[in-house]
Amino acid sequence: MFINILIADDHALLRQGIRKVLELEPDFSVVGEAGDGEETLRRVKELKPDVVLLDINMPRLNGLEVAKRMKQEQINSKILILTIHDDESYVVEVIRAGAAGYLLKDVEPRMLVQAIRCVQAGESFIYPTLAKRLFNQINQTTKVSRVTDKPAESTDLNKEEQLTGREREILRLICQGMSNQVIAHQLYISEKTVKNHLTNIFRKINVSDRTQAVLYALKNKIAELGEG
Repeated sequence: MFINILIADDHALLRQGIRKVLELEPDFSVVGEAGDGEETLRRVKELKPDVVLLDINMPRLNGLEVAKRMKQEQINSKILILTIHDDESYVVEVIRAGAAGYLLKDVEPRMLVQAIRCVQAGESFIYPTLAKRLFNQINQTTKVSRVTDKPAESTDLNKEEQLTGREREILRLICQGMSNQVIAHQLYISEKTVKNHLTNIFRKINVSDRTQAVLYALKNKIAELGEG
């Protein structure tokens, strides 16, 4: 089964280089390219790719606006941001806009391939060093909020208390970047059971995807980055 990919970047030479890397994978198919935001939206609707590699800086709608439009129009293609911006604020913005992953353009080809497979499988993927800085920032913000915003902290703790022991365990494992398959193997349960637990976790802590669940777990000290 092929993973169909659309490459959206305003630099033709970069698109060609990425295409050559991806076409080395036997199950990857680059179905199209786009050089600006409006063209990206048209091509996504036309080609219905599984994954869109999306740059942030593009003419005629930037990548963030494209992601927001795709979310509003309920387009099912997974978005993997590929950009030069190593600012944590961009990560938060594109996750809110519906992106499933965030990579920097100087990434090793094998990490790009890994990230595409992760987002296609319903996982999230953030460039590791950027993720660490993001989580550190969240932890610092949380320390301040505990002094200045006690009611908000209490609400989060009430949510955490609703989680079962097994749900907290699974939440810690997804913070380690484990896939559903790996979690199922480690806990001796089926992948379907893992998915059911994740559905319950997302509902209880009021998030919509794994990335938001990881941020919640780190913010509320349910897990630590690199734990285990």
